[in-house]
Amino acid sequence: MGVGPRYDSGAGSAGGGRGFGGGRGGGAGDDAEALLRARLRLADEQIETPPGLWDRIRDSGTAPAPAVVALPRRRPYAVALVVAAAVAVVALGVWWLVRPGPVTLRPAGPPPTVKVTVYNSEQACRTGRSLECALRLARDPRAEYAARGNSAGRVWHGDDLAAHCVVTDGRMVRDEAGVTSTRWYLVTSGQGVRGWLPGVRTRNTREVPECPAGQE
Repeated sequence: MGVGPRYDSGAGSAGGGRGFGGGRGGGAGDDAEALLRARLRLADEQIETPPGLWDRIRDSGTAPAPAVVALPRRRPYAVALVVAAAVAVVALGVWWLVRPGPVTLRPAGPPPTVKVTVYNSEQACRTGRSLECALRLARDPRAEYAARGNSAGRVWHGDDLAAHCVVTDGRMVRDEAGVTSTRWYLVTSGQGVRGWLPGVRTRNTREVPECPAGQE
């Protein structure tokens, strides 16, 4: 292109010619800068555009944009069914982990008792707790009431006892007023004494369950 020789000849003149320095001092620096610019311009002019580049850029710019595919919308009842099924699965799993074993029915405590109150037919023994006024609790409701070895403890008129059950075919007992009975109550006193109280020694009006066989 003729650029290089022109600038080279100008830079080579070292005499009193003007060159590119003009009237400024330090002309060697200006010549070097001019030479660098000339070489950069030459290099820029020698860069060639690859064939078909502009066509490819134009074609890519006019290509249609990719279509946006809408996702299918889930219906509310379908979502509700899925949630309900998930909850059911979780609940079934929890039940399987904590499921109870075989249930055995056991009484929560001792069987209930019925309160009965001791009654002494002798008017004089309804106050005080003397030995003469004590009433016997028997060991065996079918043995003789006054037998020496048939004593489990003593109670007095007005004592509250816990009756567990009753037998109706025990030995008949007659009190001082002539009242007779074959009923005997299996009782426990407030002091923890357990024995049989003759039916004539109480005026019970509450229902007491019968003792099972072998309870005596």
